[in-house]
Amino acid sequence: MKIVEAIAVLPAMAVCVCLIGSPLWPTTHATSQQQAATVAMAASTVDGRHASDALATSSSATPSWSRDVAPILYKNCATCHHPGGGGPFSLLTYADARRWGPQILTVTQSRFMPPWLPEPGYGDFADIRRLSDQDRAVLKRWISARMPQGDPAVAPAAPHYDETWLMGKPDLVLKVTRPFTLNAGGTDVFRNLILPYPLKKTEYVRAMEIRPGAPKVVHHANVIIDRTGSLRRQHAADWEGGIAGMELLVDSGNRFDPDSHFLFWKPDSPALVEPNGMPWRLDPGNDLILNIHLKPSGKPETLDAEVGLYFTSDPPAKAPMLLALERDDALDIPAGDADFVVEDSLTLPVDVEVLGVYPHAHYLGHEMKGWAILPDGEKKWLVWIRDWDIDRQAVYRYKAPILLPKGTVLHMRYSYDNSTANVHNPHAPPMRVRAGNRSEDEMAHLWLQVLPVNVPPNSPDPRLLLEEAWMRSRLTKTPTDQVSLYNYGAALTGEGKFEEGAAVFERLLQAVPADVRSRAALGVALDGEGKWQEAIEILRGAVKSDPGACDARFDLADLELRHKELSSAETDFRAQISSCPEDAEVRSGLGTALQAEDHADAAQAEFRRSLEIAPGNLQALLGLAEIESGADEFESAKKLLKRATDLHPRSAEAHQQLAQVYAQIGDQSAALAELKNAVQLSPNDPTLHSALAQVLASLGSFGQAIEEQGTALKLFDDDADGWNNLGALEARTGHTAAARADFEHALRLRPDHPQAKANLARLQGTN
Repeated sequence: MKIVEAIAVLPAMAVCVCLIGSPLWPTTHATSQQQAATVAMAASTVDGRHASDALATSSSATPSWSRDVAPILYKNCATCHHPGGGGPFSLLTYADARRWGPQILTVTQSRFMPPWLPEPGYGDFADIRRLSDQDRAVLKRWISARMPQGDPAVAPAAPHYDETWLMGKPDLVLKVTRPFTLNAGGTDVFRNLILPYPLKKTEYVRAMEIRPGAPKVVHHANVIIDRTGSLRRQHAADWEGGIAGMELLVDSGNRFDPDSHFLFWKPDSPALVEPNGMPWRLDPGNDLILNIHLKPSGKPETLDAEVGLYFTSDPPAKAPMLLALERDDALDIPAGDADFVVEDSLTLPVDVEVLGVYPHAHYLGHEMKGWAILPDGEKKWLVWIRDWDIDRQAVYRYKAPILLPKGTVLHMRYSYDNSTANVHNPHAPPMRVRAGNRSEDEMAHLWLQVLPVNVPPNSPDPRLLLEEAWMRSRLTKTPTDQVSLYNYGAALTGEGKFEEGAAVFERLLQAVPADVRSRAALGVALDGEGKWQEAIEILRGAVKSDPGACDARFDLADLELRHKELSSAETDFRAQISSCPEDAEVRSGLGTALQAEDHADAAQAEFRRSLEIAPGNLQALLGLAEIESGADEFESAKKLLKRATDLHPRSAEAHQQLAQVYAQIGDQSAALAELKNAVQLSPNDPTLHSALAQVLASLGSFGQAIEEQGTALKLFDDDADGWNNLGALEARTGHTAAARADFEHALRLRPDHPQAKANLARLQGTN
């Protein structure tokens, strides 16, 4: 069963719907430092003779381009400053560097470039682009000495940058159907360019490169995964030219599988490469949405955007999550206030490793701090930015993950300067500023990418616990926020707290009674409570009000399937396939319904199609393996189930099914190992303990078999078959009195139990 959908806040991270209502990267204009640098550039000559002759030197050895300067620029500057790169000019040759020497001096001595905001010593970040004092001194002395070239033979080879794709030819290139033309003037523009994923199978993305077509007018691009193509369906007639606006409501799937990756691109971010073990998934029917922020340049610009994707065959081995500390609700900054402060905190319910951090504010942001207080009182810094600049914002990844144990309290403290002293202030004179999406509004966000660790066996998905804690924290600040309520209810439902989840959705529906997503989510929660008839009626009502609601129809079909309303389930799965044909889970659901109706060939076809779309779909692997096993194709079944246990090692059902196949081919030792895995994963399942007892008995371990069968009966006392089996084991070990009592107990539960009758008669005949 797919878990209830949920609404997520940017970046997309929760179960079903992501609300792009609070953009992470707002409108921007040139800062005074940029303007000063431009003036310095214009004042310089090509050969740099206007550079100051009075610059102090700190060494008698004069730096040269070849020996001293080229290594600094290649390491710290060339990733942007190369032909076709995000920088406004290239720095790959001596002539380039000499031409731009005065500007290099200005921006490096002021630390405006390279763009790096975090303070040293307050977070150990990877890929630091802050120049050392020694490097800055070398550049200053070189320019003071009129920029000598030195011996070209000792210069390092210039880095090579492909003018098309920096990482080489992508595995797949997605291109906009219709280029978008940005007008020459006017205000900043937000456009959502939709790029459908055309492949018919699931792929895992290890890296992505964005080529917007006119990078100099792009401030940033935020990539959103629309799991069902919902935005495209909402704008069926005009989606090819892009959808205007910053606020989107898109469907990001119907299971708790958050796309918690920093899919954020700026002109100085040439490629987005995911950490090892953390690719992200693209399924058939998905769309990528390029949520792109554009700045008119004074002439029309055409964006023929394309995205290059680099795949890996390995599915994700780690499941990260994005969390945010945020205080937009507290932003109401008076004109002239030079030190307006907001704070937030969040207590972690599980152990996590922090992988990266992304602080965000607009033009009034000044000082931004993030830290953690561990349960023992130790303070660990996450980030500290003394002088915020929106034009140099970035995602910062740590060299090594920061371990934060359960009970750690995350903190953020942001200060804002709404005075005339703030050179970034967009208002002159200053005006009162509140939270909002426009660049002249403000935001207070500190995003963290975390990876749950030290997860106890059989515990709920730790990301659900994080989601619950986060949404509860949000609701203490904004009790009526619909996004938070939805996510909170979804997290509770996912954890099995069905009654609490249903109460949250009922509360939400009082505010938005016509919301189909909330109605469907309520149905799932009620089913979890055991009120499945009521749940079916609610889900049918949701589907009737919106026949195209793929998730509500899936939940309805799945519920009908589990309660043996097979014909209705088949009908609803087929209806969903007509609108969402490339959904592997719908295909496997239909296959399961057909299998239960004894249509093995049709079921097999659906399972195989599901696996073509998503080779790791668990339900399809198990269903197809069961069909193969029933046809005595045990080797084929074993291969399918080995793939299932490899890809889904925490699936007790997969281990159990594999154990059955091993038992059927006579490999009792392998069957025993798989059943032990299954029991460890699901210790409260009496059927697993009973199966383990049978295998132990076949291996002659009768004492252990009796113990396991006894455990099964403690979990389910009304199992007549179980009592008969326990009696048979007791009889084989000579415990006839106990065996007699077991057979009699089985007959009290089911007086016509044939095996118990025969066993009891046989036992009495031997006495």
